[in-house]
Amino acid sequence: MERRTLAVLLHPERPEALEAACTFMRRMSGFSFVTFDDDVERLAEQVPEVELHATDSRTAELAVVFGGDGTLLRAAEWAHPLGVPLLGVNLGHVGFLAELETSDLSALPRAVVERDYDIEQRLVLQVQVQDPDGSVVWESFAVNEASLEKLAREKMLNVLAQVDHLPLSRWGCDGVLVATPTGSTAYAFSGGGPVVWPQVQAMLVVPLSAHALFNRPMVLSPSSRVQLDLVGQVPQGVIWCDGRRSCEFSLGQRLEVSACPQPLHIARLSEQHFTTRLVRKFKLPVDGWRRGPGESGC
Repeated sequence: MERRTLAVLLHPERPEALEAACTFMRRMSGFSFVTFDDDVERLAEQVPEVELHATDSRTAELAVVFGGDGTLLRAAEWAHPLGVPLLGVNLGHVGFLAELETSDLSALPRAVVERDYDIEQRLVLQVQVQDPDGSVVWESFAVNEASLEKLAREKMLNVLAQVDHLPLSRWGCDGVLVATPTGSTAYAFSGGGPVVWPQVQAMLVVPLSAHALFNRPMVLSPSSRVQLDLVGQVPQGVIWCDGRRSCEFSLGQRLEVSACPQPLHIARLSEQHFTTRLVRKFKLPVDGWRRGPGESGC
């Protein structure tokens, strides 16, 4: 029987991520592992008894990620093109993408051995920068959001937003986000966008600090295509995808964002409803802000 392979991907600096990853690997007898290239040596030193390879050498049936949502976004750069599901162990702060807290780690080895987990499919954005002749000069994907932002702090961008090549609005702004439901609790939330349940298939457009009467966030069909153009006196901006990959953007170019044909696969061990996750992560006051002594919640 062919040996099963797991990816173990971890935060590059947190000692607790290294410790948790090594504990997990020691309990997974009979598995081989792949990890980020720069983590091979330090994992091999801690767990010399396992078979370990770099991620550029092979794929895996599942990637277990030890860190916060930032580590999961880093892991997605490898896993998304290969269709490898990500299962996150949260060592960060909010951790909406991560499935487990470290206190839940005891249940993980059995679930992985028995493949006792469900796979969620999350909408991912396809991002392209096009020159005036329509040729693609840069492209990427985004799990949370693609953002067009200003380079110069003292100057606003003037951005023309179009949906399906039909003009929508022009904003003097700090930038414009196009986000996924997964990203609705990230940068888009900070920009005033709505929280969208991850099962919803949709795209969000969120103007950032827009000087305009119509500056509300919008929810679009997943089949929509969003085009953003610079139209003012400021000739340059910058495009970021998930805050990790960037490209300078110039007057005359066009940013086009659409749904990627291939979703991101997120592994879940339990049927924890997003409502429960939202309340727990944001510490929402389900008993109300103004409950007095002796009053009970609903």
